Amino acid sequence: MIRRIVVMTQPRRLLNWLIPGIFFLAWLVVSETGLAPPYLLPHPKDVLATASSYLFGDVGQAAYAGRFFEDLTASTTRVLLGFGLAVIAGIPLGVLSGRLALVNHLLSTTINALRAVPGISWLPLAMVWFGIGIKTTVFLVALAAFFPIYLNAEAGARQVSPTLLQAGAMMGVRRLRGTFAILLPAAMPSIITGLRLGMGISWAYLVLGELTGVTNGLGALIMDARMLGRIDIIVVGIILIALIGRLCDVGLHYALRLSFKSARRIP
Repeated sequence: MIRRIVVMTQPRRLLNWLIPGIFFLAWLVVSETGLAPPYLLPHPKDVLATASSYLFGDVGQAAYAGRFFEDLTASTTRVLLGFGLAVIAGIPLGVLSGRLALVNHLLSTTINALRAVPGISWLPLAMVWFGIGIKTTVFLVALAAFFPIYLNAEAGARQVSPTLLQAGAMMGVRRLRGTFAILLPAAMPSIITGLRLGMGISWAYLVLGELTGVTNGLGALIMDARMLGRIDIIVVGIILIALIGRLCDVGLHYALRLSFKSARRIP
């Protein structure tokens, strides 16, 4: 039985890489046939050589060589700080808004209005408030990640049946304990969705935050390469952000499964 399950899951794992494989093959064909000039789309082997130098080269050996771990540390710190602030604010406010009509009426208009403002609009104001550096990036990441976390927590809390809480109260479960033992586990699917969306948006807004002129970070790398016309570095940066973002998503998913029993029921 176990062997049959393993055999069935292997094609599904391969399916995860089908679309990336198709994109890579299309990229290879376009590069080999010359349909796109190298200054617009570098050959995969050139991008691989650039990535190898960036990840494993010695500093000073070539442009951008050996900068990866410094950029990774800077970008990851900014993302985690911004995401953490969004979680601290988004989940409690979302749950309260989903369960208490007064809080919902108080917050919904303001939050939905702010949600409609493009992130790029906040950049000049954030630079005036916080200057150039980590504070501006953390602010933009936290602001962007807050909305999906808040909205999904609100929707999850609202959809919890009052019957569950009433049954808990009849069994002597007090309101505070019922919040953690009944309400949050029942709303966990929506909360996890919001957290995963917030994590993805955090990496997307990282590049916007690092437009401010910081000297390190994956977003700063991409913007600096754009000024120098290094398309190969831009492609490397995009691929690395995609891979690291995916690893963060998987890590977040497994961390939640380890921390909360209610999250283990979610595939």
